Amino acid sequence: MSLALYIHWPFCLRKCPYCDFNSHVRSHLDEAAWEQALLTDMAFEAGLTEGREIGSIFFGGGTPSLMPPALVEKLIDRAGSYWKLTQDVEITLEANPSSVEAGKFSDLARAGVNRVSLGLQALNDQTLGFLGRMHSVAESLAALDLAQSAFRRVSFDLIYARPGQSPDSWREELAQALAFGTGHLSLYQLTIEPGTQFATLVRQGKLVPQDDDEAAELFAITRDMTASAGLPAYEVSNHARPGEESRHNLTYWRYGDYVGIGPGAHGRRNGAATVRHKKPENYLDAVASRGQGLCEERGLGNREQAAEAVMMGLRLAEGIRPRALARRFELAEDQLIDRAKRRFYREMGYLEETPATEDNVDDPGGVLRVTGPGMAVLDGLLGELVAADLLA
Repeated sequence: MSLALYIHWPFCLRKCPYCDFNSHVRSHLDEAAWEQALLTDMAFEAGLTEGREIGSIFFGGGTPSLMPPALVEKLIDRAGSYWKLTQDVEITLEANPSSVEAGKFSDLARAGVNRVSLGLQALNDQTLGFLGRMHSVAESLAALDLAQSAFRRVSFDLIYARPGQSPDSWREELAQALAFGTGHLSLYQLTIEPGTQFATLVRQGKLVPQDDDEAAELFAITRDMTASAGLPAYEVSNHARPGEESRHNLTYWRYGDYVGIGPGAHGRRNGAATVRHKKPENYLDAVASRGQGLCEERGLGNREQAAEAVMMGLRLAEGIRPRALARRFELAEDQLIDRAKRRFYREMGYLEETPATEDNVDDPGGVLRVTGPGMAVLDGLLGELVAADLLA
């Protein structure tokens, strides 16, 4: 599997009161200093992954579409000098649909970005205000139009299961979203994260989240409508036309290696988990003094890696091959997945399994998948399936 490169840009237009990420608002940047730091950090990771092939580059973080296009181009070019880029390398940039950011789309496409992921969030202004977003629906649709003109591949995301949202209103909003014709949609249920303003409002009784049955009905509607439109769910919250799945995120879910650079970036490479300094000033100081921005690098044991691989892989419609994973991490298959729970949830209709046909070293074994009903309760299901010894 090819390596993925994640580049985290920490700066935002403003701090969003609805997220728990400590966003950093900056009106003026020392662009030369940031270019040097990111290139130095990239060189460090390249030295540890020499000879690997890059299949995807992802610019994420605060507001990466505010990055100077010349810096984006420099980072892509330098990545191509350190690693071999696959012929069809996917280069994605996250963007908010403000007019300031959308105005850079043509320049970013010329810099080498070939896929954009737009944070539309909702298709009505009242909900956008509730979510604390700066943009309007009119700005969203204008940005989407520009994105579809500038980039070969476009994705956008919406949040559903919002307080008071009815099945009919979600059907109407999702039908509108599907009519835009993008090849990829990320559709997330609203979650109340600890430490956020939403969590405070829930605690004060000023916000009532949807209950599990209401959310499950909207989840079923989502899967039915996207499948009918030719964008089936390939992951629990992601839907795409065949061939337009996010290759970068597939690397995560298939438990491949990825390197992360920039403040707050996480990575997994060569059996180790890496974390960069989150505060921009600390990151710059670390790169200047040590030639890399790491604040933590921790070797992962086989059991921890196996647990992560199972939990990530079962998010995918394609499922996992338990025998192949067991061999990869030098464990027995029953050490990965609880045998009794596996049988129980298969009989409940939450799992389906294609059994292995042969027991030889060349056979990757059968496939274990979570069904549609199982995906509706995925978090609880994963906690039951993963063998207790892996989570100890």
